[in-house]
Amino acid sequence: MEFLVEFEVNIPKGTSEVEREERESAEAAAAAGLAEQGHLIRVWKLPLPDGAARTVGLYRAGDRAELDRLLEALPLYEWMHVSVSALEPHPNDPGAWPAAASGERGRR
Repeated sequence: MEFLVEFEVNIPKGTSEVEREERESAEAAAAAGLAEQGHLIRVWKLPLPDGAARTVGLYRAGDRAELDRLLEALPLYEWMHVSVSALEPHPNDPGAWPAAASGERGRR
């Protein structure tokens, strides 16, 4: 299953710079591991009008419970507000079409 995951990281007041840097470094390593395992497909920054940003990611997992376990293991998870939407295939998804070179694009 594929999931659209949106999250915002809120670093607690009083957190040391060292802890923030260590967690951010560990988060980058964890994201790389999830990508290698085929769980994290893409990730984007969603700019907000106030200059802040949220993160939006496309994830794959067997089910919502597996995705929750993956997210809960992230080093920044306890500082995150997370929103998850399960995605379903769409008949007009160009990613599901046969290769354009075959001339079959859009035909089923």
